[in-house]
Amino acid sequence: MLEPVTMRLCNNAIFSFIFLVSALTLGGRQAPSQQAPAPSSQAPSLTVDRDPVRSPDAEQPPSLSGQPLHKEGEGYILHTEVEEVILNATVLDGTKLVQDLKKEDFQVFEDGVKQNIIAFQHTDLPVSIALVVDNSGSMSKKRPSVNKSALDLVEASNPQDEAFVVNFSDEAFIDQEFTSELNKLREGLGHIESRGGTALYDAVVASADKLVADAKRPKQVLVIITDGEDNASTLTLEQTIRRVQQLSGPVIYSIGLLFGDEMSRSEVRHARRALEMLSAETGGIAFFPRNIEQVDEIAAEVARDIRSQYTLGYHSTKPTSEPGFRRVQVTAEQQGKAKLNVRTRTGYFPATRVVKRPAPAKK
Repeated sequence: MLEPVTMRLCNNAIFSFIFLVSALTLGGRQAPSQQAPAPSSQAPSLTVDRDPVRSPDAEQPPSLSGQPLHKEGEGYILHTEVEEVILNATVLDGTKLVQDLKKEDFQVFEDGVKQNIIAFQHTDLPVSIALVVDNSGSMSKKRPSVNKSALDLVEASNPQDEAFVVNFSDEAFIDQEFTSELNKLREGLGHIESRGGTALYDAVVASADKLVADAKRPKQVLVIITDGEDNASTLTLEQTIRRVQQLSGPVIYSIGLLFGDEMSRSEVRHARRALEMLSAETGGIAFFPRNIEQVDEIAAEVARDIRSQYTLGYHSTKPTSEPGFRRVQVTAEQQGKAKLNVRTRTGYFPATRVVKRPAPAKK
């Protein structure tokens, strides 16, 4: 098993989001225009089938965007409810996956306070996957091997999984919408126009937004394959992590192809740090193969990791009205085993969801 390296990010600052307004252009493969940022604009968008798709407003929960809290007179009323906090957790004994734990073997803490686990599941749940692949100029010779590994990952996953393909350079494009058909995913990955810079952070945010908006599966994964440092995004690394946490977004797995002589030591260090942080903060894992041949082995390991996770659910003891980031820790113990390592997202921002219920019948 290849050993990943992960890092923790201390979320103790409030970051101000400034996003570009994406130009809507019909016809032609047009990317969002590079206009001056405005405080009220939206998050980076993806170009889908030659038409841009806007991301939800980054400054409020997507489930509440544009929705009234109460609406009457049309046969239903909209209520707000506190969402159950869902955690996908991988448990390791050293480097070996542990797959025989029970609910009582786990403990969940939020900001140091023990929580009551109300939901527990350990089955091979189908997932929605975003394949986010670097299409910059330096990737041209690597893409055939990368594409094969990405397809092998999907093929090794649950047959009911769905995936979409995002190719990005200095802009991000969806070259295949959600599908379970390998041939369609192969065609999407085959859309190679290796050119331009690397707008990784913008691609991650737009892909996470799309997963929240369009995915059919509640469990969501984002797989990044890149060979360079971000040099073209409108967002920072910290803004990107915060946005994914605000969405209670996908688990991010990163594969950094940082070998070779194309990058300086400083660039490699910065690129590695970014991928480690994106993965660690969301409960995923970052891999750094020594050569292109190792990517296929890593893809198989990612598929195993996804299919072996536990799903835990709880309602926070804190009121939803209390703002701010909530740090989460999960521990697991089993008699006769050494200390187990649990990997899950480091925390979340509280949000409410709008629930549509029938209005009372008029008398």
